[in-house]
Amino acid sequence: MQLVLASESPARLGVLRAAGVAPVVQVSRVDEDALLAGLAHAEPERRVTALAEAKADCVAGRLTGSPAEDSIVIGCDSMLLIDGDLAGKPGTADVARRRWAAMAGRDGHLVTGHALVRVRAGEVVGRAAGAALTRVRFAAPTQAELGAYIASGEPLAVAGGFTLDGLGGWFVESIEGDPSNVIGISLPLTRRLLAQVGVSVVDIWAAPAT
Repeated sequence: MQLVLASESPARLGVLRAAGVAPVVQVSRVDEDALLAGLAHAEPERRVTALAEAKADCVAGRLTGSPAEDSIVIGCDSMLLIDGDLAGKPGTADVARRRWAAMAGRDGHLVTGHALVRVRAGEVVGRAAGAALTRVRFAAPTQAELGAYIASGEPLAVAGGFTLDGLGGWFVESIEGDPSNVIGISLPLTRRLLAQVGVSVVDIWAAPAT
């Protein structure tokens, strides 16, 4: 059985590889802004899950109609929920600085939507989706620290403008919940979703090197 990761995130790929999975990566190229515009009044979990579903469906569509092997496509999308608002990737240094002004010394929730599509012999035979939330308490970096962090470029391209497993980890005081979810893909939730489409997590473990 093959796992297909519908994401270009190196962090998600790293989590899966560390957990014994060797996924194939296929990037979905979903228009996230357009999709979110139609979900402006939806609950945060629904918004990120809808993005994950769109990504998984896009990649699964490439596998249907051909005698492909039994595959599981997984799409994910992460955003930071703080003050009732969802924040994605800052994109620019100015946005990242404003985000950190709101986050420093406070709590937020990293929300990640997950969607699985099982494709067997070119046909979709199962779907499962859900969202995971992890509480994150942020430190209050000095202006010099924050300036150096933003200058590194890391926070510009990650959900909420921070990482747990990179330079941003220096500015995370604690988390409450699943750490893999903060990195980008919740292993516990993914295991439960796999079960919903009839797959045990051990079925996707890569064969050990000999």
